[in-house]
Amino acid sequence: MSRKIDYEAASLRDLVWRGESSAAGVDVCGQIDGVRSFSAWLTEQTALAWRSCGAFEWVALGYLGLSSVLVILFAQNVPHPWRLLGVQAIVAVGIMLLCRISSIYAATETSQIFSVESFWHFWRHWYPHLFFLFCFEELSVLVHLISPQWQDSKLMAFDRWFTGVNPTLWLDQFATPARNDFMQFAYLTYFIYLLTLGLILYYRRDWYAYWSVMTYSAVAYVIGYVIAISFPIESPWFSMANLWHSDLQGGPFTATIVVIEHFGRVHGAAFPSEHVAGSVAALLGAWCHRRWVFWVMLPLVLCMCISTIWGRYHYVADVLGGIVTGTLGYWIGRGIMERNRAVVTSTRLRN
Repeated sequence: MSRKIDYEAASLRDLVWRGESSAAGVDVCGQIDGVRSFSAWLTEQTALAWRSCGAFEWVALGYLGLSSVLVILFAQNVPHPWRLLGVQAIVAVGIMLLCRISSIYAATETSQIFSVESFWHFWRHWYPHLFFLFCFEELSVLVHLISPQWQDSKLMAFDRWFTGVNPTLWLDQFATPARNDFMQFAYLTYFIYLLTLGLILYYRRDWYAYWSVMTYSAVAYVIGYVIAISFPIESPWFSMANLWHSDLQGGPFTATIVVIEHFGRVHGAAFPSEHVAGSVAALLGAWCHRRWVFWVMLPLVLCMCISTIWGRYHYVADVLGGIVTGTLGYWIGRGIMERNRAVVTSTRLRN
């Protein structure tokens, strides 16, 4: 009798255990199905976001991917590499989200100046300027990613060979407050070239030309960023700091530059000059899409190139490198746009 009771108790325990396991199995299966559904949804949304991207995003995301790979390969040369990778991932995801959201609202026409549609349309077109700023400031961390040593001596030697003098020191004899302020004004005009050209094209709703100009600039900057990471140059401002007779004195434009340089200066990333590269890419974009803007910009860009040396920000080699980089950016970017007619879906639908 005792054995029979023990057997029945064991059977009951077995049934209870099986019931618990079955219930647990249902929960696990439900969780697995949920994970699979979320994974499928995420994959679908990523594909839709990618299809919403245009040529500019291909270049921008390509650069983020390349720089992330370099950070992984040379992680020992970067402080907090995983934090940097996280920031780059956030930027990449943010770009794709912006493209996806703006594509959703792109088909909605509205006459209202302030609306959800116009909000996303605006940021979809103007975020490239913030992306360029982010990448340039990021170079302060990436400048010694591959090589730990500054290479300024090589560019100093090139300048002496090319001009017969040290240009930044030679120009010091011509410095006066009026000349200094004019040159600093010329240097400041860099910030308006792409903004002004973009604003004109945006106002005229010439979306293909608008994104073409942005793509020319993106390619030029990316080439410059990669070179700056591979070949660290700190600029005459730092390498010759003890050789100047005095600081450059001037008026309001000089004071403005002092403020900008105080808060936004990047130590390094001087070769090639991103100022010159971006200006040349915008200038050639104006030649291609708005010829009259080209003729307005040309004298300003020429003065700006000289001002980078006058203001002790760059070597002559930096300027020449920027001209080459900007020209390459224009031709490569133009090839990308012409082959793929790569206008994002949102702008194409709006037009």
